[in-house]
Amino acid sequence: MGTARTRANNKWNAKAYDRVNLLFKKDASPTKEEVQAAADAAGESLNGYIVGAVKQRMERDASGKPSE
Repeated sequence: MGTARTRANNKWNAKAYDRVNLLFKKDASPTKEEVQAAADAAGESLNGYIVGAVKQRMERDASGKPSE
């Protein structure tokens, strides 16, 4: 069942966050390790790096600029 603190954390996370399951193919680029290395080089967490990349793409798409 878990401790009261674990249950409280899980309840908070369910209320405050949306979860997305992201899969990286092991034999194709980018791999999880490549993305983690890029996040580390940028001084960001893996989650923060991915969320920032998604935001950047959404802003670019909304502005009508072509993809690279």
